Amino acid sequence: MVRAELDKQPADVRRMFDAVAKRYDVTNDVLSLGQDRRWRHEVIKAVDPKPGELVLDLAAGTGTSSQPFADRGASVVPCDFSLGMLKVGKSAKPHLPFTAGDGTKLPFADDTFDAVTISFGLRNIVDPAAGLREMLRVTRPGGRLVVCEFSHPTWGPFRTVYVEYLMKALPPVARAVSSSPDAYVYLAESIRAWPDQQGLADLVAKAGWQQPQWRNLSGGIVALHRATA
Repeated sequence: MVRAELDKQPADVRRMFDAVAKRYDVTNDVLSLGQDRRWRHEVIKAVDPKPGELVLDLAAGTGTSSQPFADRGASVVPCDFSLGMLKVGKSAKPHLPFTAGDGTKLPFADDTFDAVTISFGLRNIVDPAAGLREMLRVTRPGGRLVVCEFSHPTWGPFRTVYVEYLMKALPPVARAVSSSPDAYVYLAESIRAWPDQQGLADLVAKAGWQQPQWRNLSGGIVALHRATA
């Protein structure tokens, strides 16, 4: 299993997500205590898709995060580099145009999308800075970026409890519900190693996005970063 503190090998990460695809949505719901539904709702509000707009949902997995954009009348393209995830998603949502793609080499032309969003996937791109630059390339001038990612709880005592949950409680819970529980050891480590809110905002700005800002969700367990092209 690839370790979060080492260089992420795309083939290893892809195999990991292929392995968890079958029960991915159920596992996320259990491990987040149902909070993932609220987080997805906040992403939709932040993107604020309009009918007729074209939205790229990167690291879309099985398309659970993509369907609400279609429900709002936008045209959404769910994109992921895990063929296992795409297969599960296409079976459940055949009407969505699932597309295979690497976050560092997106298969889209310049200035294509009105908005680009990625939820809980940026930290799994082998080079997150390159991924952010690619997202900017495919976004139209004035378009929006919304990144929903795990972050650092803002209250010290809670942060300690949270890290303990990630490293001790999450793996046994994952063993009970996931189709590939060992993958969640990597995921827990990748969350712990990820930059804090300001660190990610700096990364977004360095990639060329304008006016990055963030809002904490669930006490900073998750942060919603927004910027414009």
